[in-house]
Amino acid sequence: NGGSVLAMVGKECVAIACDTRFGIQAQTVATDFSKVFRITEKTFVGFPGLASDTQTMLNKLRFRLKLYSLDEDREMQPKTVSNLLQTLLYEKRFGPFFVEPVVAGLDKNNKPFISAMDLIGAPLLAEDFVLSGTSSEALYGMCETLYRPNMEPDELFEIVSQCLLSSVNRDALSGWGAIVHIITPTGITTRRLKGRQD
Repeated sequence: NGGSVLAMVGKECVAIACDTRFGIQAQTVATDFSKVFRITEKTFVGFPGLASDTQTMLNKLRFRLKLYSLDEDREMQPKTVSNLLQTLLYEKRFGPFFVEPVVAGLDKNNKPFISAMDLIGAPLLAEDFVLSGTSSEALYGMCETLYRPNMEPDELFEIVSQCLLSSVNRDALSGWGAIVHIITPTGITTRRLKGRQD
């Protein structure tokens, strides 16, 4: 169904952003479909790909998170969320879910964590940025050009927004605006961006 997700690391903060288009090939069905979901206090997960599998994976993940919090009496850390998603995807590797998850969050020491994986759960762990979705080629070019280490939250928001908006403009299957979440030790800021409406 198209769509792109991007996560980027700053100085004691992390950003995750997605576009808002939901389409069936070239036909746009909805323009307010978020692919990024808050699953713990400081962890977000993005699911670009097939929309039905996005919802299935989100439900499976939330179910496992509730079991974990009942068993362990604590919140799951971003790295553990990433490992859990890898397991959920790999156990269905012969008939996979068509999603490529991106995980972003702060751990208990407020250290940023980001990861991405393919549809069978092969992980990509990075110190700078990870991305997934239909406009990934354009996103890689923009992120490699604009990324700088140790960005403050406001600067990180600006860079992530520029990367995402200019990349989805070069992709017919994603766009129609964006949602950006900035995760800091003190809280979460969510902003909606307008994009080209074509």
